[in-house]
Amino acid sequence: MARAVLALGANIGDAASQIEAAIKAIGENPQITLLKRSTIIVTPPWGVVDQDEFHNGAVLVETDLSPLELLDFCLATETVLGRVRTLKWGPRIIDIDVIAYDRLEMETERLTLPHPYAHERDFVLVPVREIAPDVAEWLVRRSR
Repeated sequence: MARAVLALGANIGDAASQIEAAIKAIGENPQITLLKRSTIIVTPPWGVVDQDEFHNGAVLVETDLSPLELLDFCLATETVLGRVRTLKWGPRIIDIDVIAYDRLEMETERLTLPHPYAHERDFVLVPVREIAPDVAEWLVRRSR
């Protein structure tokens, strides 16, 4: 089983409820065990700043899914919850990103691990520090 960190964010509609629905879906997957979840924080938008503030959180999971299978599950969950991709870094009903998968480093067209911007984003690092301080430190250390 691998240990992975997923970051969640939303700023359309009832953002907190969307994150709760995503966490519920993650916990219902028989190939994923939810180990810890962070508190939800509210942050200003990043990238495209002319939009509502975001609700953000993170979960620590164990899984026997491969990194790409985990990504596919996250993307499918976003779709089920109503996500439609329009504007990069724009408003979203839900976003679920694979931030880290053990200490794996990989780069494909579909997935880069660890997440290439995680160390720059407090809306990712603050929740990750709460649930997996060792992962947060690794993300920061390897970016130097």
